Amino acid sequence: MVIGENPVPVVAVEKSKKAAKKESKEALKASKKEAVQGSKSKEEVVHENDSSEGKYGELPLNQSQTRTTRIVTNITDIGLNTPEVPSIWIRARLHTSRAKGKQCFIVLRQGRGTVQGILAVSPGGISKQMVKFVSNIPKESIVDVRGTVKPVPKAIESCTQSDVELVCEEFWVVSLAAPQLPLQIDDAARPEPIEGDSQEDVLTIRVNQDTRLDNRVLDLRTPTNQAIYRVEAGVCKLFRESLERKNFIEIHTPKIIPAASEGGANVFTVSYFKNSAYLAQSPQLYKQMAIAGDFQRVYTIGSVFRAEDSNTHRHLTEFVGLDLEMAFDSHYHEVVETIGNLFTDIFRGLRDHYQSEIQTVNRQYPAKEFTFLDPPLRLEYRHGVKMLHEAGIEMGDEDDLSTPNEKLLGRLVKAKYDTDFFILDKYPLAVRPFYTMPDPENPKYSNSYDMFMRGEEILSGAQRIHDPKLLTERANHHGVDCEKIKGYIDSFKYGCPPHGGGGIGLERVTMLYLGLDNIRKTSMFPRDPKRLTP
Repeated sequence: MVIGENPVPVVAVEKSKKAAKKESKEALKASKKEAVQGSKSKEEVVHENDSSEGKYGELPLNQSQTRTTRIVTNITDIGLNTPEVPSIWIRARLHTSRAKGKQCFIVLRQGRGTVQGILAVSPGGISKQMVKFVSNIPKESIVDVRGTVKPVPKAIESCTQSDVELVCEEFWVVSLAAPQLPLQIDDAARPEPIEGDSQEDVLTIRVNQDTRLDNRVLDLRTPTNQAIYRVEAGVCKLFRESLERKNFIEIHTPKIIPAASEGGANVFTVSYFKNSAYLAQSPQLYKQMAIAGDFQRVYTIGSVFRAEDSNTHRHLTEFVGLDLEMAFDSHYHEVVETIGNLFTDIFRGLRDHYQSEIQTVNRQYPAKEFTFLDPPLRLEYRHGVKMLHEAGIEMGDEDDLSTPNEKLLGRLVKAKYDTDFFILDKYPLAVRPFYTMPDPENPKYSNSYDMFMRGEEILSGAQRIHDPKLLTERANHHGVDCEKIKGYIDSFKYGCPPHGGGGIGLERVTMLYLGLDNIRKTSMFPRDPKRLTP
């Protein structure tokens, strides 16, 4: 400080520093604002110069505001033989998208069908903004795309429509998917490793069963699942067609019943107003009542419930039953032959009309082709037990077959007779339901049968008791309360023809025909002791 000058007050110095700091902040804020405004004005200029404006974007929520007359093409109908038209419309899921420079390659998926699409920036055509928009659409979104089908010089192996691609002209989002998916469709569709594959050849990313079932809506979108449930629908269709050719009538039976239809404890109890009722373990009693009501041949398709705490690869607490019942003339083998021929019709129909679906499943889950004989192989139970004895298995002649012994017998039959399907006849009476007719020559056995695919039971059936006195005796022997099934027993008091039938598990048939390892793969929304959702 110079002597003689007035000193600057400290307060004034601090004030000037604060003012300078404030001015600096305001200047920075102003410059940012100017930059934002400049950016906005640039975007507006870019938007004005967007040559694809009006050809892409997100559509408003469809509330059926209008109805268009445009024709939407299925992906599987696209190919080199597609009629030459200026352009086509496709509605599909965006399976993948990959931006590369001024181009964007996409794959559109529709069920099991896929086709590659391409967008390329061009003067007066596709704009950069459109390419950027499409490349940022989340996978699995549903989109409407207009484009022209063009042949490709080299087959696109990753798509089902490998000889063409879609040159996109318009791209609209119909339903936007969440950007993060709980599972990737490509991971869920990855093939199972084949024995002998080296670790380098096998991608290890896979989706476990619980993750699949917890996110079933996504899991169902894989090509394999699309194929599995088409095969399953085919089993139902062929079942109906075969029986209707044989003059069967479809009926519908109650699923809430007054008493356990099979006896035993594996039944769900439900509250029924002031009483208790049960979920049907089988439509058995009602099929028989229909026969007594002079419907000579009947079948039904519907849910069956089993309260079995079985956490195995082949058990469900609710499954779809394919059941049939028929009157016969003189011998229950008339029924056995009808059912055997029914299965032959189903297997032949699947083989001849569902090869595309079967091959799709086999690509992810390799399996040996299902084999069968026409007419089917029929063995007596005692003969099957003898084959097991010869293979070193210790079991009584009247013991029921355990699951391991069923599988072993299936392998033995396959090796000896070269068939994956066979019938085992004349089961021990002690292991069958109360309404099973005893064998007239040996009361320890019965006029009953099971049918097997790949060593696992898929049908259980028998000649039914149609005499009310014998039926009452057998019900008492099994501990069934006859008062609760009085209507069933009484239905045979007024005359009933001899009859028999069987019940088939739809999911199990589909699983075993396709050679799958778990029934949850063939139940769209499976129910087991540990799963009640989704």
